[in-house]
Amino acid sequence: MEVDVAVIGAGTAGMAAFRAARDAGANAVLIEGGELGTTCARVGCMPSKLLIAAANGLHDARALGPRGIEGGEALAADSARVMDYVRRERDHFVAGVIEETEAFPEGAILRGEARFESPQRLMIGHDTRVEAKSVVIATGASSVVPDELKVFGDKLITSDDLFELRALPKRIAVFGAGPLALELGQALSRLSVDVFMFGKGGSVAALSDTPVRDALAAALASEFYFDPDAHIDGMSLENGQPTLRFTSRDGEKRIERFDLVLAATGRAPDLKPLALDRAGIELNDKGVPLFDETTMQCGKSSIFIAGDCDGTRPWLHDAADEGKLAGDNAARFPDVQAVERKVPFSIVFCEPQVAIVGASYDELEKQMTVTGEASFETQGRSRVMRQNRGLLHVYADAKTGTLRGAQGCGPAMEHLGHLLAWAVQLELTLDDMLKLPFYHPVVEEGLRTALEDADRKCYAERSAKPPAMPSAAGY
Repeated sequence: MEVDVAVIGAGTAGMAAFRAARDAGANAVLIEGGELGTTCARVGCMPSKLLIAAANGLHDARALGPRGIEGGEALAADSARVMDYVRRERDHFVAGVIEETEAFPEGAILRGEARFESPQRLMIGHDTRVEAKSVVIATGASSVVPDELKVFGDKLITSDDLFELRALPKRIAVFGAGPLALELGQALSRLSVDVFMFGKGGSVAALSDTPVRDALAAALASEFYFDPDAHIDGMSLENGQPTLRFTSRDGEKRIERFDLVLAATGRAPDLKPLALDRAGIELNDKGVPLFDETTMQCGKSSIFIAGDCDGTRPWLHDAADEGKLAGDNAARFPDVQAVERKVPFSIVFCEPQVAIVGASYDELEKQMTVTGEASFETQGRSRVMRQNRGLLHVYADAKTGTLRGAQGCGPAMEHLGHLLAWAVQLELTLDDMLKLPFYHPVVEEGLRTALEDADRKCYAERSAKPPAMPSAAGY
């Protein structure tokens, strides 16, 4: 088979690349060796949010007592029905994706595992060879399971397995402190599973701002056992039961036994089956192709890459953007066009929620940056909602007041994060943002407090006008 563009992988990035290539007039095929339906719909964004929604609903109902509404404490989760609900709704989203792929032109989807024979020749399975002028690699990522955890045998699961459980365990050990571990671990805890979460090196939710990270860790540790820098002394499977020996945060030697162990230690690019050594492109020390983020082109070749398999931005919105860019450039090769990428932006849907926007705190020139702060402990609307936990930091250029980025944990961060991402991408200054309307009482007033704090701190360097006045009583 001879085509203009061959796209390997029918996930979010791959489908976006396929559509973009066809829209550009190219004869394109989409190659998939696994199940159709995307990581997001099957085992990622959607089933995890369904589980979180059920867990938070129960948690909120149980916490109504202080508001004078009795009886919520007696509510309990039927875990079999919860998991059945999650799967049924998950299957709805998967069916929608499959319906979309089935609407592609006849013969446009090739089923089978792809591998390179040369930069422009692919072998699909054992009997189909594809000659392509350009290739887009969009094979996604798969769960990483550290070797030391394999001692737990069939009692070890990943997030891919979790949603297939017919009922929830009574006790579970969660390894990892990244977004997936925090979301799933807290959801399980709120569904009455006894959760012990063990991180490594102190990292929490990829936050690099230490006070924000510590505020999140403290909030989570108030709900379940959480040690971001765990010291594991031993792991074993004893009488069919996962057993952990560890030194707790207060120095106590402990032994705990569990029903299951969840490895939520991240995902890695799924590239090994491709035989990239035959693709004629340069790889980094992890075996991932080197590429230009503004074009998605691998070196000067006719090979492009998009989505989780490139190891950079593991978020669906970026996978879609990268796929569209890669597919368009693959179709127009060698007339490759660069674009300015959107501001980096991620959210973690634990509670308090987490938002990371723009420049990483580690990347900023500290002497040229001011940090505005707002605590949600006393923020008015947050207290009304009984979600008054967390801390927001916004970063601005000390001379110009231009917003550079933000990291925060708190209520409604999925919404505040969008406002901040738009402001950073539009290169708004603190003055620009403080001229915009803020209603009362809303969580967005917490954002205004952080902006005002940053504005006061950079006033002397950037402006002769008085700093913005703080809002009354911090509300």
